[in-house]
Amino acid sequence: MPVTAGAVPHRRVVLAEDSVLLREGLIRLLGEAGAEVVAAVADGPSLVRAVVEHRPDVAVVDVRMPPTHTDEGLRAAVEARRAVPATAVLVLSQYVEVAYADELLADGAGGVGYLLKDRVAQVDQFLTALDDVVAGGTVLDPQVVAQLFARRRRDDPVRSLSPREREVLELIAEGSSNTAIARQLVVTPGAVEKHTQHIFAKLGLSPDEDQHRRVLATLAYLRS
Repeated sequence: MPVTAGAVPHRRVVLAEDSVLLREGLIRLLGEAGAEVVAAVADGPSLVRAVVEHRPDVAVVDVRMPPTHTDEGLRAAVEARRAVPATAVLVLSQYVEVAYADELLADGAGGVGYLLKDRVAQVDQFLTALDDVVAGGTVLDPQVVAQLFARRRRDDPVRSLSPREREVLELIAEGSSNTAIARQLVVTPGAVEKHTQHIFAKLGLSPDEDQHRRVLATLAYLRS
């Protein structure tokens, strides 16, 4: 069925997914949305080779691939990103794997996302996440964020945040812009900006380019 909404600007995509049905479905979905799948592979080493060869805008990667179906996709994505640092990575996983999200974000550079596979069925949400990571943003599935939030340590500076600041930080971690956060929380964009500045201050993030601080704030949230 053609995708009639949520089309993304032209993006060159390398797809790594060992399930033939899901791989073919993603190729069709991305193609109908205006993206170009320049390579579709089924294992980690092939992903790395494809990224080095094609220099895509983004790699869409299944976490668990052959031969052990544990973390091959993640390790290959990290290796590919080291080889071609400009490559954005959107990871898809059947289950919440908290450690994987933390490792993906470890370099603080942004351009990464982690979604559960059932989000693919929500086409507009999936395509928006794809576009956000290509733009350098950080997108985390709400279920991943919820599990990370439940793991807060006592000495974590995130615990010093007010309830509203924690709400804002959670939405930042999900990849929401200030405008989107304002709309969801029914407040003004100016109020969200104040909250984000308070969050950055409480987390000890010195004045810098805001996108970079959003990534570092997300990392602090992941590790809390």
